[in-house]
Formats: sequence, C-alpha cells, structure tokens
Amino acid sequence: MRTSENSFKHESIQDASSIRSLLESITRGLAEGRLTFSDEDGEIVMEPEGLLQLKVTAIREDSHNKISLRISWQAEEKLTQKQNALKVE
Repeated sequence: MRTSENSFKHESIQDASSIRSLLESITRGLAEGRLTFSDEDGEIVMEPEGLLQLKVTAIREDSHNKISLRISWQAEEKLTQKQNALKVE
C-alpha cells in the first residue's frame, strides 16, 4: 500500500520461508546499494550508503511475539546541503 510518493508500506500474512526469502532480498539489496520495494499499489527505490543505523526489538507477551527490524541512514547529499546552509559573519 503506497501512502505517498516518498513512502511505501506493505502488510500481509506470510509463512517463515517467504519472509526468509524477503530478508535475503533485503540483504542482497544492502550489499548492492539499491533496494526496490514494490507491490500492486506502488514502488520505492532506496540507495543505502555509508553507515547505517540498526535497531532490533524482540518482544514476547503471553502468546504474542513480535520482532521489529529498523534500518535507517541519511543521504550524504542531504548532509552536505545542511552543512553548507550555515553562514557566520
């Protein structure tokens, strides 16, 4: 489900083998520096580079289990633009 031009969200029920295949694709994309996420509603292409921030959370409450994996980074061009914006006289 696409929520805007700059975001992509997909939610579905998958078996463990299908999720493993998706995680392997993400691993390959990280190694190649290009991730493409798509479904029938849209597509987003991301190009991870440099240092990436990783957050892993695992929660078990009664019979409910949850693993969250978040990978984030900031594009170098945006960092450069922010650095160039400062002027002191």
